[in-house]
Amino acid sequence: MRTRLPAVALIAVAALGLTACSSGAGEDSSTTLTILTPASTVPLDPASSQNLATTSLSLLDRRLTTWKVEEGKDAVVVPDLATTTGTQSDGGRTWTYTLKDGLKFSNGDPVTSEDVKYGIERSFSDQLTGGLSYHKTLLEGGSDYRGPFDGKQLSSIETPDDRTIVFRLNKAFGDWPWIASMPAFTPVLESNGAPATYAKAPITTGPYKVESIKDGTALTLTRNTHWSAKTDSVRTASADRVVFEEGQNQTTVVQNLLTGSGKYADAFGAQYLGAADLSAASRDAQGKQRLATSEAGPIQYLALNTKRGELKDVRVRQALNHAVDRRSYLLASGGSAAGIAATTLITPGIAGRQAYDLYPAGTSGDVTKAQQLLRQAGVSGLKLTMLLQNDSASLAQGQAVQQGLQRIGVAVTLKPEDAESFYVDAAADDKPFDLVLASWQPDFPSANANISPLFDSSQIGGGNYNLSQYDVPEVDRAIAAAQAETDQSAAQADWAAIDRRIMQDAPVVPLIYAKQSFLHGSGVGNFFIPSFPAYPDYMTLTVGK
Repeated sequence: MRTRLPAVALIAVAALGLTACSSGAGEDSSTTLTILTPASTVPLDPASSQNLATTSLSLLDRRLTTWKVEEGKDAVVVPDLATTTGTQSDGGRTWTYTLKDGLKFSNGDPVTSEDVKYGIERSFSDQLTGGLSYHKTLLEGGSDYRGPFDGKQLSSIETPDDRTIVFRLNKAFGDWPWIASMPAFTPVLESNGAPATYAKAPITTGPYKVESIKDGTALTLTRNTHWSAKTDSVRTASADRVVFEEGQNQTTVVQNLLTGSGKYADAFGAQYLGAADLSAASRDAQGKQRLATSEAGPIQYLALNTKRGELKDVRVRQALNHAVDRRSYLLASGGSAAGIAATTLITPGIAGRQAYDLYPAGTSGDVTKAQQLLRQAGVSGLKLTMLLQNDSASLAQGQAVQQGLQRIGVAVTLKPEDAESFYVDAAADDKPFDLVLASWQPDFPSANANISPLFDSSQIGGGNYNLSQYDVPEVDRAIAAAQAETDQSAAQADWAAIDRRIMQDAPVVPLIYAKQSFLHGSGVGNFFIPSFPAYPDYMTLTVGK
């Protein structure tokens, strides 16, 4: 299902931020949001996007549903183009949506159910790869469908009239309302649907449309006059204009924001701050006031290869859970501003999460308990290899884990690789390593997206991300049952139980829930970072005129 691994690294590029620049006295009273992003281009095609529902593409595109995030609250799914989050029948195998009245594209054409269907069908084409693919495995006939460019349609998406769209799934799936918030559920006009055509001049449904594209320099958006706030209860669209400034150096961005002169007085950066930049912002009197940090976010964890050597023994895996020095790991990550200790698989900000700790060892670990478990397993002189990314932050974190395990006589050899090789090797069918230092932010705010991609046996190999090669039929059955549950309260209880059941087998060591911090200017309003997703909500940001 997944097409990526450490979401923390990749979303920092995909979740492009907003910055604001107000006009001075005597100038045009319109406002411009200026994006300061390290990305060299801004990907615009929803069919190949992994963009979060609350970040950059939400300015241009609307989906059937979207997310409502508030400070201190769990994210919830809400209607966007549709009148509801979906009506299920056939035990959760069929989902029906009705479009709101008065929806229009930026060219003035009405939005119809056929446009939503076509937008989804485009995502199946080999010409548009890299997007989130949950719907491809859930829709009947999806595994054999190759998109609409040869004139074929996907029969499991029905459009009985211009405002009604029906999805027929190959199994019951209670989280379908979250799936309907993903980029592929953006309506696309067939006349605009060729990949090359869309990339140069997308016709949009959100509050903005594309004015100009200059890859490597800037993407400029202006108001979509056919967007109506009457049909959109989520987006505030405060600015009159949005400019994405591309290829920005992060340290320079932070320095400019701390200076706060000119356009930077109303600006904020797209990328979350690394340890050095976070320290610089925290030391600055003004910067500290304009620093927004999530309570906790993506989980960073150590995957243990359950199919390899002594790690096949659950007692050895449990010993590693007791031995890891989370305090040192957190210090290597940047200290208390960088995260909090993790003990569960479901991350904060996900509804239904239950806190627990099956391996209470304190933040520094319990060496005595870990050694006891190794003796029970008859293991000594254990030597393991850890795959990790070849950057200074990952290396420091890897060394913290290495030193913590050395205390119980476990020797860990670090195997750093460049990002591209790391992603390939970590998700390969043949995994010639024992440990992987990884990170995960779910694609949607449900425990399903925390648990299934990492621990369902169907996600082993083939480029998928069950890095522990965890294969327990009992857990697979429980995951399938929880996915099929359409009562969300019941499903949340199921997922919480599955979380605890998996950790009994200790296929991973949860390390920290990473906090993410962003710096903004004094003119940007409603700026906060929720626990999920640990990025600003671009849809509700304001900027004064």
